[in-house]
Amino acid sequence: AGTRSLARLPGLRRRVPAADLASTTRQMATLLSAGLPLDEVLETVAEQTDQALLTRAYSAICEEVKQGEALHIALAKHRGIFPDLFISMIRVGESSGTLDQVLHRLADFLDDQARIRSRIQAALAYPVLMTLVGSGVLVFLFAFVVPKITRMLDEMGQALPWPTKLLIGFSHGLANWWWLLLLLLAAAIFALQRYRRTEAGRLKTDQLLLKLPLYGRLHQQIATAWFSRTLGTLLQSGVPLLSSLEIVGELLSNRVLRNAVTTARREIQEGGSLAKTLKETAVFPPMLAQITAAGEKSGQLEPMLFRVADTYEHQTDLSITGLLALLEPLLILVMGSIVGFVVLAILLPIFEASQGF
Repeated sequence: AGTRSLARLPGLRRRVPAADLASTTRQMATLLSAGLPLDEVLETVAEQTDQALLTRAYSAICEEVKQGEALHIALAKHRGIFPDLFISMIRVGESSGTLDQVLHRLADFLDDQARIRSRIQAALAYPVLMTLVGSGVLVFLFAFVVPKITRMLDEMGQALPWPTKLLIGFSHGLANWWWLLLLLLAAAIFALQRYRRTEAGRLKTDQLLLKLPLYGRLHQQIATAWFSRTLGTLLQSGVPLLSSLEIVGELLSNRVLRNAVTTARREIQEGGSLAKTLKETAVFPPMLAQITAAGEKSGQLEPMLFRVADTYEHQTDLSITGLLALLEPLLILVMGSIVGFVVLAILLPIFEASQGF
């Protein structure tokens, strides 16, 4: 679950890969900049994309646009593919006559998110592979090798050292009660999922995730980078601050962070500043509030938010590198210790028996 959480960026929870959506968005921006009518642009994009889901969506949107529907309204009928952020920016682009520019910004944003997700998944691939291979080796040992060895040791009829007794007891318990272990594991997963479906359960588990050593800090860095870049992109495209915060808050999957953004939006409605409200929530790093304050004072909020995003994306890379530097030798140590114990437990009685002859 932790691995999936790391690899799943906020705001990119859709059935279409972000890279494919970014590619079609950039194609639309390029064709519109070249002066093609919107319906022809949509028709061309629908024909060129290899994603069947996008082909159907753009074809349907093209037909609706031909019938006089606004693009953002047609997109809103396909929210499983196009998130609220996408639709809101398109609406602003249509109303301001800068649709091609907004599409270019959207494509850049989606490319950034796809790149970050790809880096995280690539970084996690090796330790996940090590864990799967190590688990497979252990299952093979306890399912096939250890039972044969334990039968042989039982037939020897000699006193066994405690490591061997422990191994035999564990092997017998696993052979007799594996179904109960699987049942308990399935029940625990089911109970956790049911608990997380409740608002209180989701909030509690999200709070716990943010407090976990190493992972909590990494999760916060990823969320801060995404929040800053998304908010900056929305503001740069002309979406009002309150609307931007509402969109960003709804897209955040972590309930603690979502509640913080909701609180910030409410206080801004009552006359507060963004920097002050972010600082008071005490959920995001202090640097975000400090740089946001500088951006508000200078009237350069969007560039400052992008600067925060760049900083925390870089810190995310460093954190992942550091986490892997710790995780890889730890996995090797754990797997090696287990295999070493099994080998020791098997060889000890054999050595003792050979000394008796």
